[in-house]
Amino acid sequence: MFFPEARVRVQVHGRPADLRQSLDGLIALTRHALREDPVSGKRFVFFNRRSTLVKVLNWDRSGFCVWAKRLEAGRFIPDWSKASARETDWTGLRLLLEGIEPGRIRKRYRLGNVARPLEAELLM
Repeated sequence: MFFPEARVRVQVHGRPADLRQSLDGLIALTRHALREDPVSGKRFVFFNRRSTLVKVLNWDRSGFCVWAKRLEAGRFIPDWSKASARETDWTGLRLLLEGIEPGRIRKRYRLGNVARPLEAELLM
């Protein structure tokens, strides 16, 4: 379970990962690619090659959890050549998942043709 605590640290993997892996594959990727301890309390964030899928690995004192989000339109990371591994906080993770980059005026992706039921009802 995610709790918005100020002291939550998030490690973002700066290269595309094979997200067909399940829990054990993400644990191994955390140990070998990031050189971090998966039970350290940090959240570990991985993206697929097309940057349309993100998985977050989390240890919550009783076991591992994996959380995933797939975009229907757009990308989390527009250009892999500018991406790098970094540590951020809970707010940075939330901004990343919502498609907001600090310093940019617009979101990285738009919903496009994805149906928005509330707006459709308001227009009728």
